[in-house]
Order: sequence, then structure tokens, then C-alpha cells
Amino acid sequence: MSGPHSPEHLGALLEQARAGDPSSLRELVRTLNPVLWRVARGQGLTAEDAADVVQTTWLELLRRLDQIRTPSAVTAWLVTATRREAWHRRTRTRQTLPPDALLTEPDTAPTPDEHLLADERDRVLWRNFARLPQRCRDLLRIVAQVDRPDYAVIAEAFGMPHGSIGPTRSRCLTKLRTLLQSDPAWSTP
Repeated sequence: MSGPHSPEHLGALLEQARAGDPSSLRELVRTLNPVLWRVARGQGLTAEDAADVVQTTWLELLRRLDQIRTPSAVTAWLVTATRREAWHRRTRTRQTLPPDALLTEPDTAPTPDEHLLADERDRVLWRNFARLPQRCRDLLRIVAQVDRPDYAVIAEAFGMPHGSIGPTRSRCLTKLRTLLQSDPAWSTP
């Protein structure tokens, strides 16, 4: 499908923005800003920090406008950039806490052994995730980025009926679960 929020349409807007059309860039921002806000807020940021992160992401898009190799993947690029910027923002915020603030919270950081196990689990998970069809990978990436995904926005972005997002997501997760269960490197607790 090629609706107003389809990857093809958004890619065309990006191409037009590259060619200097400011109205295309405005439409791209209007269309994808709600998704980026949800991603930023879903990372646990305050509204103020989320606003900064989303603004920084749009500025980064402007800086790299000509570097995006696949225009139709602009949504995925922006979501990834937003998530990374949110992570950097949280890291900077933690570093600015007063030293005595750390004394009031118990140390819940994973042990080195737990890190090692988590890293291995993540490698196996992502290896199997890469085996999913592209549509499943795209849908799961977006749905996983926010606490309460806006299915109307996702439906328009993917060009699919609103009511089919949940069942499609469920089928994609079932495929991933099947892949993981057949992988000898995957173990469940």
C-alpha cells in the first residue's frame, strides 16, 4: 500500500526535502513527530528531556539528510536515532546527580556473570531476530520502542489495517519464539 504514512510516501518526502522542498520536510515532521515523542517518552525521559531528544533527532536528520541510503527507511532511522539520543540523555542525567544521591539507592547493577549471560542471550536473540521477515522486524522494532504504541500511527506507517497490527505482532513473536526454541544456544530460565 502507498498511503500518506507508508514507507514509500515518507521516503518520497525525504527525497523532496533533499531537493530543497521545505513543505516536504514539514510534512515528514508532522507525520513522524508523534512516533518520535512516544519513543523518547518510552525510554523513561521527562517531557522536557523528550522534547530535547526529539529536537536533536530532527537536527541530526537535517545534518545527515544526504547520508540516508534508503529513504523509505526514514522512520526506522529516526526511531533508532531517537532511542540512541534518549540513551545518551539518560546517561548524561545520571552523571550529573550529586554523589550522595548514589548512597541512598541500593546497587542493583548486574554482576559480571550476569552481564556475560545477558550479552550471550542478546547475541542469540538478535541473530534469530535477523532471520525474521523484514516486515516482522520493522513492526517489532517500532512496537517494542514505546510503552503504549499508537496503533493508528503504526497502521498508517505500515499501510495495514489497525485491527491487524496486534495479530501480526503476535504471529511475528510466535515466529521468533519458534526460532529461539529451535536454537541450541538459546536457553530459557
